[in-house]
Amino acid sequence: MFSRCEAEPMQDHPPEIELELRRVSLDDAAVAPLLAGLGEEYKHRYGEIDELKHAAADEFEPPNGIFFVVTESGETLAGGGYRRLTEDACEVKRVWTSASHRRRGLAGMILDALEASAGAAGYRIVRLETGPRQPEAVAFYEGRGYYPIPLYSDRYRQALAFERPLG
Repeated sequence: MFSRCEAEPMQDHPPEIELELRRVSLDDAAVAPLLAGLGEEYKHRYGEIDELKHAAADEFEPPNGIFFVVTESGETLAGGGYRRLTEDACEVKRVWTSASHRRRGLAGMILDALEASAGAAGYRIVRLETGPRQPEAVAFYEGRGYYPIPLYSDRYRQALAFERPLG
């Protein structure tokens, strides 16, 4: 445990850099590191898969979708988006945090922004699918009030599906 004095930045160190949450297009340069990292994560856990080809950039554009990144000093640390599934339901996709920046609450920051934006866009339900080899994602979503539902797409045989009502 730090005392108050030890926890404060020292005067000869630069002040803390602030995180920036930005809405971006999926084809924005800030998203490239996120997609590359997510692709590596999938490859490590599942082998060669083509999951990143299953969503077009325009699906994440308002009014039907959105994409956010969290950056710090120009480095993309985390991000995610949603796209329309039905008139009242959207699907959260591409939520990822850089391995070197996990356990800082960044995924929660992204999910908070996505849920607020989805509610403002008129969605009443948020759905998502994650893989069985991602127990940390399952724990994260369940801890945020998402509950298991039957698979809603035919792309996956072993995915886990979740949803949460908004509001």
